[in-house]
Amino acid sequence: MSNAPSTSDKPFVAQHSVPTGVTATRWWWVRHAPVRSDGGNIYGQIDIDCDCSDKVVFDAVSRVLPKDAVWYASKLKRTHMTAEAIFAAGFPRPPLITHDADLNEQHLGDWQGKNRAQFFANLPINLDTFWFAPIDERAPNGESFMDLYERTRRAIARISAAHPGGDIVAVAHGGTIKAAIGLALRDQPARGLAFTIDNCSITRLDYMASSDGHEGWRIPMVNQQPWIADPSHAAMHQPAGPEVATTTKLA
Repeated sequence: MSNAPSTSDKPFVAQHSVPTGVTATRWWWVRHAPVRSDGGNIYGQIDIDCDCSDKVVFDAVSRVLPKDAVWYASKLKRTHMTAEAIFAAGFPRPPLITHDADLNEQHLGDWQGKNRAQFFANLPINLDTFWFAPIDERAPNGESFMDLYERTRRAIARISAAHPGGDIVAVAHGGTIKAAIGLALRDQPARGLAFTIDNCSITRLDYMASSDGHEGWRIPMVNQQPWIADPSHAAMHQPAGPEVATTTKLA
């Protein structure tokens, strides 16, 4: 009878543990606050303001994020405004916030500025994407979701290598966070598009890397909205201007 260990003899890895020899780098993604001044139009990479006036929301978000994290944001000011609102709620301001263009929302090219409701009314129903187009369709004079995915993947690899084992807060966009989820689902970008990412919500993705070269992801939470515990905010998303049919508003 063979004494060789079976696969069942391998140590069990508890859901929330980090095994010996594994480094966990924790990504805390925050989507920017609601945009209300878009006139019902698609904005993508248009550098537009957001509404950071809801104190209950930012008080709740500030209590969830780790205090010793490094901070990143996209180059678009709605992420900067959102970060400032978190600090105004009492979160300790980090010594540096790095603004990284690879974390920007998808550039929607000629679709930017078009009326959102009319745009979606003219599209066939596609339950595979829940997005502006199939993942490999590039907006005229813009990007495809795959273009966004590849630069998000590049940013995650670069930033994770710079801060192994640390906490990283990244204030970004719905598309960017969906791309990050697709990466965490073992390189399935289309699957990331199935997730709803509401304004100001927190998504936690843990990058796990072992000393023998293996890597993987753990997903502790997606689209967490800590403010809904307050009776005045008991809704699943923050209304952000004119909604499209029954969906939450995209970029």
